[in-house]
Amino acid sequence: MPPDSAQARICSFECTFCSECVEHVLGGVCPNCGGGLVPRPIRPARDWKNGNYLGRHPAATKLTCEPVDLAAHARLLAQAARNAPEALELTA
Repeated sequence: MPPDSAQARICSFECTFCSECVEHVLGGVCPNCGGGLVPRPIRPARDWKNGNYLGRHPAATKLTCEPVDLAAHARLLAQAARNAPEALELTA
């Protein structure tokens, strides 16, 4: 997705997906690591500070697209739901 896209979602391992897939296919869970997917921050196009911007550090141009095994992802979603922090009871 373009570096300025507000539709990009990302996990903590930087796997990136479009919001449409995240919401309607992946259930908010990364199919690669099982982590959550959140809106990706947008790298500034302008040099606001110390040369940290797209002009100096351009976004990757190589697209890596791997199909998601929907049956395996459904099993992952079920497992992730059982292990979600909000599903666990805290014991004293």
